Amino acid sequence: QVRLMESGGDSVQVGGSLRLSCAASGSVNSRNFMGWFRQSPGNGREGVAAISGGGTITYYSDSVKGRFTISQDNDKTTVYLQMDSLEPMDTAMYYCAAGFLDNWSQAAALGGESYQYWGQGTQVTVSS
Repeated sequence: QVRLMESGGDSVQVGGSLRLSCAASGSVNSRNFMGWFRQSPGNGREGVAAISGGGTITYYSDSVKGRFTISQDNDKTTVYLQMDSLEPMDTAMYYCAAGFLDNWSQAAALGGESYQYWGQGTQVTVSS
């Protein structure tokens, strides 16, 4: 069992930065990937970034590549999403997810369906 708690969401202006955190508790062996997903009203869930348990593999959606950075601390209990150059399109509820993925492709890591554990979300609002 893995529990996830997101924090760091806020309201910022265009061009600003935020760092989201996801604190994970429970068995590290229950997960080999962690990801960040977002959803805004009227839109489907979008995989934003994902990182392997060892930290050697990272994936980003095209919409955030070059602006967002996913990382984790050394004991793998916290995953971060550094978000720079924020745009109004980044406004959404951001969710952290953890899972044991059999398929380590980008499609699987950002697809969301393979993740077993989800946090409650943290709101990010970017205004112009």
